[in-house]
Amino acid sequence: MLVDSHCHLDFPELAAEEDAVVAHARDAGVGAMLTIGTRLDSFAQVRAIAERHANIWCSVGVHPHEAREEGQRAPDRLVALAQHPKVIGIGETGLDYFYEHSPRAAQAESFRAHIAAARASGLPLIVHTRDADDDTADILRTEMRAGAFSGLIHCFSSGRAMAEAALELGLSISISGIVTFKAAEALRDIVRDVPLDRLLVETDAPYLAPVPRRGKRNEPAFVTHTAAKVAELKGVSMAELERVTTDNFFRLFAKADRAVLAS
Repeated sequence: MLVDSHCHLDFPELAAEEDAVVAHARDAGVGAMLTIGTRLDSFAQVRAIAERHANIWCSVGVHPHEAREEGQRAPDRLVALAQHPKVIGIGETGLDYFYEHSPRAAQAESFRAHIAAARASGLPLIVHTRDADDDTADILRTEMRAGAFSGLIHCFSSGRAMAEAALELGLSISISGIVTFKAAEALRDIVRDVPLDRLLVETDAPYLAPVPRRGKRNEPAFVTHTAAKVAELKGVSMAELERVTTDNFFRLFAKADRAVLAS
């Protein structure tokens, strides 16, 4: 079994075919999914998807793109929403200097509030970082000194220094279909060096479909292609990669009840 540790089942490209997308994932051997909150004003839809499926959980958070309108200044609302039994993570949150849809100061303020929510709730933090490695690492280091929290860097496509900082801080690293792209040799070099017990796999669906599906709408079933590439890079069998990344997911997202997958 594989777990898609990061997808967006509420996005229009997937929501209209929810049952089919879930069935495709099951048929491909994807036993569980984490669908991600990006705005609080759409969180009810994200949570409802998780409520409809025993093998789907969700997170609550505000994407850095949305920090201008929905950025959190305090952790309170996130912590309250995280009490729901299906909410197993805080985020996605972080910094995005590539698009800069929101001011950097607003992104940083909301990022820190999410970290506080992760501490208060005991749930792992789901970090988005793009073209902002130095500031992301600085905030994570500063906040970790103020009080420990767990988490991961999702859809990792940063440089080696960011990977080393994340690992130093005890965070995990989640690999998307980018690892299969022709131009991603630097990322593949990093993946070879990341300890196997700190790796997860994801789709970030409906975006970033892996080779051989690149250019098409992504969906959780396609995480199998990413996992196959990661297994190749790590020199392990697909079965071993499935076992380890699934164990890593349920260890990190400990609120998720793995027992439901056997029912």
